[in-house]
Amino acid sequence: MESLWIRRRARLAFALALACALQLGASSEGPVILCLGDSLTEGYGVSPEQSYPSLLEERLHQSGHPGARVINAGISGSTSASAVSRLQWQLRAKPDVVLLELGANDGLRGLDLATTRRNLERAIELAKSAGVRVLLAGMKLPPNYGPDYTRQFEALFPDLAKTQGVALLPFLLEGVAARPDLNLADGIHPNAQGYQRVVENVLTALLPLIAR
Repeated sequence: MESLWIRRRARLAFALALACALQLGASSEGPVILCLGDSLTEGYGVSPEQSYPSLLEERLHQSGHPGARVINAGISGSTSASAVSRLQWQLRAKPDVVLLELGANDGLRGLDLATTRRNLERAIELAKSAGVRVLLAGMKLPPNYGPDYTRQFEALFPDLAKTQGVALLPFLLEGVAARPDLNLADGIHPNAQGYQRVVENVLTALLPLIAR
């Protein structure tokens, strides 16, 4: 089970996002994008305005969607086990699209991938039942996790997207992973420059989804 602090942080993140949304007023019509993820979405190690959800909102405003809102529902350390409960809470914001970025910590901890798949599957089904479009973010693992586990982990995301009939962002960190100049010292989390590339990856997959 996810720890109590993760659930509390999820509620706090939602409350802050909802407060900001109310301040915008009814005149700010546009797509609402919910980014539900872990530290990669939260923006670990960078300022809030340098996280990809913040950059994404800015870029959407520049791309013909001035009323777009992006909710950063990323919580460091979270796994796919939290997906359904957190999504249930965040659906109160009535998002049009959910970018589901969870599973990386499952892989890094060597968790059972069948369980990870079920967790993500349930979250996707919940979103679809609420009429919310889904963009599933794919992830990859370092090679030291073994060829079989690594291959199965990477295949999980495209296979799940195909089975569920949802959009896929093949690899969130494409062009960023394994590049020291685009990551923090831990070699896992993007730095400010790295997130500039991440948001380009997100936009490529998200814009066609918004245009539907």
